[in-house]
Amino acid sequence: MPIEAELKARVRDVPALVAALDERAKAEKATYRDRYFDSPDGTFTSAGHELRIRTVETDGGVRNVLTFKKPSVDVASGSKPEYETTVGDADAAESIVVGLGYRLMIAFSKQCSNYRWHEAGRDLLATVVTVPEIDGTFVELETIAETEGDLSAALELVRATLAELGIANDDLTTELYTDAVAASESRG
Repeated sequence: MPIEAELKARVRDVPALVAALDERAKAEKATYRDRYFDSPDGTFTSAGHELRIRTVETDGGVRNVLTFKKPSVDVASGSKPEYETTVGDADAAESIVVGLGYRLMIAFSKQCSNYRWHEAGRDLLATVVTVPEIDGTFVELETIAETEGDLSAALELVRATLAELGIANDDLTTELYTDAVAASESRG
């Protein structure tokens, strides 16, 4: 069961972070258009599950990804078992998801710069993120833990790498973009 070992943080010094990431990898700019779904009574999401259709737009093209995440297996990081597959048509995938009884919970876009590299035997992905509805810039750093037993080692590498990038433990957050966007929209 693959687990996304990920930590997210607010970025205090964006130019310094970008410079440190540029030393590791070349940035790929992308726009993520995310649609999250929930059961009609909200119990699917409140139980910690996530169901998302993401359209990723880059200079290289467009791809659509259907993602299902189980509840967190690590409370401190929010790391979750994750299953993803590419889908050809995001609107058709949404019709299927809605036809199965789920409802669109929230949709928003993220402006991202993705940095991919290999370190300590693992593939790492750092994503520098801005969301129009949320103040500030975030960084997400992730790798995949193949099992729950491998999660601690994976998160240790993620924490150490974030520290090397100038991200302090006080900057870490487990707040979900979905919650932050929903709060922003409710303030209207």
